[in-house]
Amino acid sequence: MKVILSGGGTGGHIYPALTIADQIKKLCPDADISFVGTRQGLEKDIIPRYGYPLQFIEVAGFKRSLSFDTLRSVGKLFTGLCDAYKIIKEQRPDLVIGTGGYVCGPIVLLAALHNIPCCIQEQNAMPGVTNKILARYVRKVFLGYKEAGKYFHGKAELVYTGNPIRSEILEHTRQEAVKKLGLDPEKKTILVSGGSRGARSINQAMLEAELALSGRLEVQVLHATGDVNYEQYMEAVRKRGGVAANIIIKPYLHNMPMALAAADLAVFRAGAIGLAELTAKGVPAVLVPYPYATANHQEFNARAVEARGAAQVILDKELTGERILEAIEHLLLHEKDLEKMQAAAKALGQPQAAETIAKQALALAKK
Repeated sequence: MKVILSGGGTGGHIYPALTIADQIKKLCPDADISFVGTRQGLEKDIIPRYGYPLQFIEVAGFKRSLSFDTLRSVGKLFTGLCDAYKIIKEQRPDLVIGTGGYVCGPIVLLAALHNIPCCIQEQNAMPGVTNKILARYVRKVFLGYKEAGKYFHGKAELVYTGNPIRSEILEHTRQEAVKKLGLDPEKKTILVSGGSRGARSINQAMLEAELALSGRLEVQVLHATGDVNYEQYMEAVRKRGGVAANIIIKPYLHNMPMALAAADLAVFRAGAIGLAELTAKGVPAVLVPYPYATANHQEFNARAVEARGAAQVILDKELTGERILEAIEHLLLHEKDLEKMQAAAKALGQPQAAETIAKQALALAKK
């Protein structure tokens, strides 16, 4: 069984592909799995660390306005199609899976046109352009959000699976995590993260909220500011008189699975995989969508989770310390509301998404 996976540019496309690849390997240990990416995307650094071979094609994304860059992208698209054709001819895969990003366009399209079983996985509630095009040629589209289904047209079967998450997300209990992280098991834990690099607007708002929550007996905050923001944030805290021991501020959380296990409430951006991890653990959230995400897809993600009662959305332009403190304090004071959100998050979670995708994709190849 030869399987090619492709998805790149950002971690949001790469990590789902890796998670699916790992599940395929579990289900089919003899599978020959390889990846296709570009030399410009993060995949060139990430994929090799996981032990999978990576081949490169030359392709670039299209600007949303007509320019010289658009013409150059057209030229690279033809180069990418030629590169993809060579890979398909050499490897003769039994299955090709795309997880988004322009890099997967040529390889999935050409494989589909050669009648090789193909499928794609869409992480967001608002699909990307590449996946919307590929949906007309592939056999299955695996949806991270049901809401995305209305944007796909063509003969492909749409299957709602949720988004694939790392298996280690599910490994820890709250009791274990609180002990490992040195937290108080009697206090509600609020986990704050703006992503691996942090989010300046969330940090600014949380500064006011953490000063107000400092010293409170019923709550503790675990806040990852992002490496680039940490010194500036700590200087701002010092200027305001500092915070008590219940406010824990780190530049980066190296063990996010443990932090998620300890969390009773999160303050997060609305990236698809982060939300999948939160809901798999049943963690409700105050979500602040990144306002510059392509096609505003983070707000679509956040609204989908909010509609099911598992989150409250505050837009970045409306975010203030007062607003976020009000949301946090309401949930601390109204235990029943927090419990309802936790139950809604747990109901929304799809912890077996990667296994479901891998099984159904392999079934296509065996037909």
